[in-house]
Amino acid sequence: MVAPGLVLGLVLPLILWADRSAGIGFRFASYINNDMVLQKEPAGAVIWGFGTPGAAVTVTLRQGQETIMKKVTSVKAHSDTWMVVLDPMKAGGPFEVMAQQTLEKMNFTLRVRDVLFGDVWLCSGQSNMQMTVLQIFNATRELSNTAAYQSVRILSVSPIQAEQELEDLVAVDLQWSKPTSENLGHGYFKYMSAVCWLFGRHLYDSLQYPIGLIASSWGGTPIEAWSSGRSLKACGVPKQGSVPYNSVTGPSKHSVLWNAMIHPLRNMTLKGVVWYQGESNINYNTDLYNCTFPALIEDWRETFHRGSQGQTERFFPFGFVQLSSDLSKKSSDDGFPQIRWHQTADFGYVPNPKMPNTFMAVAMDLCDRDSPFGSIHPRDKQTVAYRLHLGARALAYGEKNLTFEGPLPETVELLAHEGLLNLTYYQQIQVQKRDNKIFEISCCSDHRCKWLPASMNTFSTQSLTLATDSCHGTVVALRYAWTTWPCEYKQCPLYHPSSALPAPPFIAFITDQGSRHQSNVAK
Repeated sequence: MVAPGLVLGLVLPLILWADRSAGIGFRFASYINNDMVLQKEPAGAVIWGFGTPGAAVTVTLRQGQETIMKKVTSVKAHSDTWMVVLDPMKAGGPFEVMAQQTLEKMNFTLRVRDVLFGDVWLCSGQSNMQMTVLQIFNATRELSNTAAYQSVRILSVSPIQAEQELEDLVAVDLQWSKPTSENLGHGYFKYMSAVCWLFGRHLYDSLQYPIGLIASSWGGTPIEAWSSGRSLKACGVPKQGSVPYNSVTGPSKHSVLWNAMIHPLRNMTLKGVVWYQGESNINYNTDLYNCTFPALIEDWRETFHRGSQGQTERFFPFGFVQLSSDLSKKSSDDGFPQIRWHQTADFGYVPNPKMPNTFMAVAMDLCDRDSPFGSIHPRDKQTVAYRLHLGARALAYGEKNLTFEGPLPETVELLAHEGLLNLTYYQQIQVQKRDNKIFEISCCSDHRCKWLPASMNTFSTQSLTLATDSCHGTVVALRYAWTTWPCEYKQCPLYHPSSALPAPPFIAFITDQGSRHQSNVAK
């Protein structure tokens, strides 16, 4: 016979242990934290986390003492996860989100405070996206300009690789925070992206409601590392091999950053994505980039739409930066212009049939010979972000009569007998300077073709003529700014007059139409 006191002594620790173990795994997803921004109406924000299989979870949204809504769900046995979709909320705050797990008679409660509703943007790519405010022009002034932007909240994902798709982030470098000079300028290529921050700041100036910014980037990485196996297979990307290219200095193994730094965010309701990547593909699967980039966009869209229970738009806005310039001799002179062209799926402009609801910031004129981080890392990220936000205002927010892209030719007409090419633009053009090398014609004779300069001749508000007298054969194509370093800082020859947006690079093939030859380039 066992003494009653001994029985009590044995049972009590068992009860306490059971009580604790039931709540050990109950938590929010790693990026759900104080100071966060959740996506506002018309979408519903997703709140999810981990718990004890079979337990009930009640999620409550509160403002002060008022309960705004309650959602009840249960923890799935196969994944140990729970998820609710909040009713769409207007922009504003602050709110408190409370989650309570109930299993038999045991309750466990989690809270996150100072939560705002607004628009959530994910920023990803390689080192030009990773550069911090500390590394850009006028860094001191920019770092001090945070007081008016306390409703722009920032989060930075830790650089992590994984062989398999992860359910949740392994680590976060900077948990959701209000902007400060310390977290914006934490170091070089560490914590918060300057392009992301400045883009969000411009959006806040325009929209005047909370903006959430998530930076998930890693320098020196090719697009293959950010792509799922599905999208790489769809483009016929060769199986993983060694990558002996100077342009690839970060993780290059297929899908390892998709697995660890993007897939874990898929349940989040997003407004859109901005992307700055491509330098690491100038010598690596370059010819496939016109497939791998549109495929990445499509795959991310499908994954985030599905992961958020349909709350993230199926074709959410996707913005990107067309590559800037580089003085390095590590790449062929064709690598940068090829990637710039492939970034548009070989259309020269976006949106286009292969890349719907996308917008682009041209950056080839933002070169930086003296950048202490190498010319491949230009310091003018302010203009990059400004040009990006124009595209977002037009495409993501439907702002009418806003110029968000530079001029492209609508038609190219060869006047062979006059030795001229006539370019008609669908926008007004401003010829800032004459450049007799930036336009080139493909001149063919005796079954051989070579590129020759076509000097700028006359121009008007929407047309430009080029001299073709350097060609003593047949002119079959025209290209513009088809070089790694097309012009000096903001000194390319063609811009839109009021927006100061540069004409993007293009290549056009001239089709035979009798005595006159014509090609359509732009929309």
